[in-house]
Amino acid sequence: MAGHFFPMIARMRYISRWGLMRNTFEENIQEHSHQVAVLAHALAVIENRYFGGTVDPGAVAVAALYHDASEILTGDMPTPIKYDNPAIRDAYKAVEHVAEQKLLSMLPEDLRPDFEPILTIPDLHIHALVKAADKLSAYLKCVEEVKAGNAEFRKAKEQTWDALCQKPLPALRYFMDHFLAGYELTLDELN
Repeated sequence: MAGHFFPMIARMRYISRWGLMRNTFEENIQEHSHQVAVLAHALAVIENRYFGGTVDPGAVAVAALYHDASEILTGDMPTPIKYDNPAIRDAYKAVEHVAEQKLLSMLPEDLRPDFEPILTIPDLHIHALVKAADKLSAYLKCVEEVKAGNAEFRKAKEQTWDALCQKPLPALRYFMDHFLAGYELTLDELN
C-alpha cells in the first residue's frame, strides 16, 4: 500500500463537485484545489503585506492543494447536507479524518510526518486562510455559473456571499474589495 499515495492523489480529477446542482460546466476537486491554492496564497500575501502577518504563503498554498484530498475516498458531500445538522457535520469530519489517515498510510512511513500537517492542517491560522479561500472559490463558481445564465446557482451565490461577509479575515475583505469585481467581467472587459 505504501507508494500508492501519489497515484491516489492523481484521482482527484475524477471527483466532481456540486453534485446536487445542474452545472453549466463540471468542476472536479483537482481544479477546485488549484483555484483554492491560488486564492489562499493571495490571501497569505495580502495578510503579510497589509495586515502585519507572518504566515508562509507557500505553506498555505500547499495546504490548499491538499485540502480536499480526503474526498478521493469520501466523495464530495454537498454543503447543505454536510453543515445542516451538527450530528452529520461531526460524523462527516470523523469520516474525513479516517480518509486522511488512510491516505497517509499510502506513503512510506518516513514521509508521513511531512505530509500529515498538509493533509490535516493543524495550524489554525493556515486552516482559516484555506477555509476562506475555499469559500471564495465556491462563490466564484457561483459567479461563473450565473454569468453563464445558470439560474440554478443564483441562491447558492447569495448564500455563499452572505457566508463570506460574516466576520471575514482582513485579507479576505481586502481581496473582496479589490479583486472580486473583475470576476464579473468578460474577457474583452478584462483586457
